[in-house]
Amino acid sequence: MLTHIDENDRPKMVDVSNKDITTRIARASGMIKMSPDAFLAIKQNTGKKGPVLQTAVIAAIMAAKKTSELIPMCHPLLISGVDCDIAEDSQNFSFTLSVSVKIDGKTGVEMEALTAVSVGLLTIYDMIKAIDKTMVITNIKLDEKSGGKSGKYTRL
Repeated sequence: MLTHIDENDRPKMVDVSNKDITTRIARASGMIKMSPDAFLAIKQNTGKKGPVLQTAVIAAIMAAKKTSELIPMCHPLLISGVDCDIAEDSQNFSFTLSVSVKIDGKTGVEMEALTAVSVGLLTIYDMIKAIDKTMVITNIKLDEKSGGKSGKYTRL
């Protein structure tokens, strides 16, 4: 039986009240590739909309906190922490955003980490699209998670 469908084939949110509270951490990442001009504008902070990477980090944190408002079956969570890292690749004119989300709770934070990465990368796109509309957001993925009944997962 599907976990988000009731006996009458109607959508439902899973009841997590009987689950144990555990520390749960999820890390996701994704990449945005762009033109050399767009990459340079971000690095030199010359975009017209302000500091791109700093704004992307703020957007990622906000997105993690709002995930349950965007993904229908996600539970609202009391997030303990969100850590963001942006790595630049000057040879490929790209940035990789990695987000780690942590809670002590009854359900995982994979969706929060994935949503944070997506919104962070979309923020970079939005802020620099006047220079490059051909940017490509790619490779958004769960890299690792820990906690809960299913235990640890690490992408190889």
